[in-house]
Amino acid sequence: MDFESRLNDALADMGLTLDEAGDAQIFCALLRATRDLELEMRPATGERKLYYFSAEFLVGRLLRSNLMNLGLLDEVEGILAAHGTTLARVEDCEPEPSLGNGGLGRLAACFLDSIASLGLAGDGVGLNYHYGLFRQDLADGVQREEPNPWIEPESWLIDTGRSFSVPFGFGDLEARMFDIEVPGYKNDTVNRLHLFDVPEPAAAPEHGIGFDKGDVAHSLTSFLYPDDSDEAGRLLRVYQQYFMVSAGAQLILAELEERGFAPEELDAHVAVHINDTHPSMVIPELVRLLMERGVSFEDAAGIVERTCAYTNHTILAEALETWPMRFIEQVAPGIAPIIRRLDALARERGGGDAVAVVDGGDVVHMANMDVHFSHAVNGVAALHTQILVTSEMRPFAELYPGKFTNKTNGITFRRWLMGCNRPLADHITSAIGDAWERDASRLEDLLPLAGDTSFARGLLDIKRDAKRGLAEWLRSSQGIEVDPDSVFDIQVKRMHQYKRQQMNALYAIWKYLQIKRGNVPNRPVTMIFGAKAAPAYTLAKDTIALLLALSRLIADDEQVSPWLRLVFVENYNVTAAEHLIPAADVSEQISLASKEASGTSNMKFMANGAVTLGTLDGANVEIADLVGEGNIYLFGRSSEDVIGLYDRGDYRPWDVWLSDGELAEALDFIVSPELLAHGDAGCLTRVYRDFLAKDYFMALLDARDYASVKERCLADYEDRDAWAGKMLVNVARSGFFSSDRTIREYDRDIWHLA
Repeated sequence: MDFESRLNDALADMGLTLDEAGDAQIFCALLRATRDLELEMRPATGERKLYYFSAEFLVGRLLRSNLMNLGLLDEVEGILAAHGTTLARVEDCEPEPSLGNGGLGRLAACFLDSIASLGLAGDGVGLNYHYGLFRQDLADGVQREEPNPWIEPESWLIDTGRSFSVPFGFGDLEARMFDIEVPGYKNDTVNRLHLFDVPEPAAAPEHGIGFDKGDVAHSLTSFLYPDDSDEAGRLLRVYQQYFMVSAGAQLILAELEERGFAPEELDAHVAVHINDTHPSMVIPELVRLLMERGVSFEDAAGIVERTCAYTNHTILAEALETWPMRFIEQVAPGIAPIIRRLDALARERGGGDAVAVVDGGDVVHMANMDVHFSHAVNGVAALHTQILVTSEMRPFAELYPGKFTNKTNGITFRRWLMGCNRPLADHITSAIGDAWERDASRLEDLLPLAGDTSFARGLLDIKRDAKRGLAEWLRSSQGIEVDPDSVFDIQVKRMHQYKRQQMNALYAIWKYLQIKRGNVPNRPVTMIFGAKAAPAYTLAKDTIALLLALSRLIADDEQVSPWLRLVFVENYNVTAAEHLIPAADVSEQISLASKEASGTSNMKFMANGAVTLGTLDGANVEIADLVGEGNIYLFGRSSEDVIGLYDRGDYRPWDVWLSDGELAEALDFIVSPELLAHGDAGCLTRVYRDFLAKDYFMALLDARDYASVKERCLADYEDRDAWAGKMLVNVARSGFFSSDRTIREYDRDIWHLA
């Protein structure tokens, strides 16, 4: 059956024709037709199958990307145009799944797309959150959190009818399995994202995100990363993690049996990937389940180690999860003794307390367990992996010298260029053909066009149109007016002090004061931010309040506002990113060197022709190597310098404040009467005091160099031909960062699926 007939049949079931249906009804019909087509397709198969465990999958809206991968995008756009509407209008009716928050979840979604597109046998395993992290409300000048429901009667979720019993300390809880289909790119393959849910999910809170954390049977899948500022919240996170891995591990063994293999053959036919430490308990759970099937502990531990692999995503201690053993004993008593036996086994291998699974305080170190009992461990950028091996995980690297490898992160160009920036994709294809759509490394074929005035002018025109499109989207969705002829300087990512949005705020203050003195820029600058702060992360929420106060101050100042705007996009998500990233001129990647594992927004911006302003941190290092020093703007202390400052403990932000009068003026402005009149005094005061007393991520240390390099970047922007050349090089060199390349490396070195 052709797709138009499927669509018409879906509408007929609703008692409508395409001409009678509204956009919301057309969306529902398109969803049904697409989902039903995918259900007729087969998943990739092979001798080995991958199960990719992740606490979050930030999949974004699915209609456009699924139609693209199915090869139906142009056909559907034509059908809709013939009936007086557009896919853009229709997909605005699609709620974005609230299954993730930041780069970790978006990376997992890109990986699933690439696994399917490469025809590899692999499914995702996660939780079916109902209300997401939260929906961000900024109406009062501070972040407030509300539930973010997304599941509607017509949904991409498919009830598989399959369930597993998870043995908690309070009794068994059924884990119902729902699937979201993941189609590969034009290869007739559909893999799956398996999402586990409780049988009777709790209703959304009426106001805010407060809920009964102790009602595990109903609230377990309510929110992603529930507030862990109290013991009930921390326990709920352990319940979530064990629920995911126990159900997932049972699924693995059930499918292994269905494929005709014995439990002892697990490592020969299954690869399990642990995406960060949230799914770590899959290791002892698989051991437990193998032992239930008659495998000895020693053999089970060996089988599981040969099956599992672990990706480390951070060197921040706060993100390397640890749980008191009493939590494990309360939540999952069946694996507590197994974790102790794994700890004893690890201690026999050497390394002492520094690499113990269970420390002297009876605390379980999840990352340590992952490293000991995975056959491969990887970082996500060259610098990050180097720091892991030489510093943060050096005892492990010495104990297991062949276990560590690097797998630099990637993005799917199908969503982040072909999907969100069709004009640029078409411009590229018209110049070099469409081979790059399946092999992003072919984007380097653009490099010989460096002297082609027509191609360069096309890049500038496409960027101008994208900026106009973003201006219209901001006006209609956020009620914000921006000048599309200004420089769009964009920093969108999770709000965290190490990502240093607070340093960018200091630049905004400095620029404001410069303009007040009559030092206006060559052209107006629009600074655009988007970020959510974790509900319990007070300083991050205070930084949002600072940026909102600055936005109001600047907008109210008739002298400054023609030259400078500061915009904060409310409730930043994948949909917002798809508008923002194609329109960016400058990509802000300004984390403190050594702290960002990789970053992936840097790759998305690069692929869309933005020029990076950043530190030599994470994947910025590899971007700089690829594009050359003339096509990136670098500043700040090196990772070696930063690590040395931490080791010596001799960084004093107060000394920077005393020695730099201009920087001190900008810093003191945070608590000036002018800014306090536009923001929350408590929030602003806390930010100011943290800068002077702590500044743990050394924003003041790099602020002067940052401002200087940023000014040079803005000045260079005025040479439009030279800037177009920088854009071309960035797009051409971005192909290395395809998640297809990353997944090929994982498969070649770790999973061995093909």
